[in-house]
Amino acid sequence: MQGLLRGALALALLASIGVGVGSHLGWDLPLGADLAVPGPGHLINGADQDLSTTIQQVIQRSNDEQVQAIASHDRSAMADTLTSDRYQQMVQINQDLLDGGVTSIQLVRIEWGRISVDGATATATTFETWRTTLGDGTTEQSRDRNEYRLVLDATSGAWRIAADDHPEGGPGPSASSPPPQTQPLPGVPDDQSTSHNWSGYAATGGTFSAVSGTWTVPQFSADGSFGVDATWVGIGGVRSHDLIQAGTQQTVSGAGRARYEAWIELLPRASRPVPLVVHPGDSVTVSLSESAPDSWLIAFANTTTGQTYQVTQTYHSSHSSAEWVEEAPSGGRGGVLPLDNFGTIQFSSAAATKDGQTVTIAEARARAITMLGAADQPLAIPSALGDDGASFSIARTAAAAPAGPSVPFLRGHRGD
Repeated sequence: MQGLLRGALALALLASIGVGVGSHLGWDLPLGADLAVPGPGHLINGADQDLSTTIQQVIQRSNDEQVQAIASHDRSAMADTLTSDRYQQMVQINQDLLDGGVTSIQLVRIEWGRISVDGATATATTFETWRTTLGDGTTEQSRDRNEYRLVLDATSGAWRIAADDHPEGGPGPSASSPPPQTQPLPGVPDDQSTSHNWSGYAATGGTFSAVSGTWTVPQFSADGSFGVDATWVGIGGVRSHDLIQAGTQQTVSGAGRARYEAWIELLPRASRPVPLVVHPGDSVTVSLSESAPDSWLIAFANTTTGQTYQVTQTYHSSHSSAEWVEEAPSGGRGGVLPLDNFGTIQFSSAAATKDGQTVTIAEARARAITMLGAADQPLAIPSALGDDGASFSIARTAAAAPAGPSVPFLRGHRGD
């Protein structure tokens, strides 16, 4: 199960007690009563397999009940799979989640490890991926190792979860610790084809009053190192200090966790999240359009979930450029954060309004921009435009970005 505590924008706990019989991804250790790895030709007997399945089912049901308890605000849903002490712990964990602005939790994946039974006690190892959604639209995803201890209830004959330890979870910050203020900065490409924080396409040489594009939110790598990436469309910023932009951002902790959010930014003001929920793998369309002088309609559509969000903002723009960008954001004091391993981002249906006419990237005569690292090594490279002139991809290279700190607002400890 999952537990989370958030203060300001900070998240201090991500999860609590475990999951059940989900898809067995990655590697699965053999399941049996003694859980020694079977040698060649060794078969787990039927009784042992049945007991292992029973333990899995208890953990699965307990997870499902915590999800239900969060959704319904009814803590009693968790009572039948936990010992009385563990139940009281989970009641407090769920209250912390709700007080911290959590609106839903979801088990994304479970990988099963060793299960061992010794009389009236049992232990089980799982690797669980959880997704947490907050009221402001921010989502958190984490993958953690759980070590469960279960006991057999002498009265009912049912197995109950007594504890859930997280040996790989380190100490996290207090609930009041804010996350690092990552925000995109104007790219101002170093020359006609490279930048140290942008990759994608940028068009100049006209008056731009609208821009739009569609992309897929990247899947995070649980074993990846700390890094951030922001995907966006914008107006201005190539040869000017003004920039209005909107997009999505992924922050990978380097400890099996990632945070996702949609955001807008009107320089020189800092970026701010918007209440659109985004998950890895979602298809998102973002558009900016000037509906009246200095009045900009910013619209988001998550075409995977059907959720939309739009807002009108007042902003004075130079209208000097339009961009479709994958970025390494700044850490709030001007330095560029390490670019995470986002894989490949695919842009489609990319368009702009230039001199009053709707044009594709190709028709806008946009140029490709490659992102370079501190040693001028390529970090992210855009492809050539597709035949429609409105689609392209950006690929992360294998080059390492400068090392950065662990993300302090994400924590792997689940409730103990």
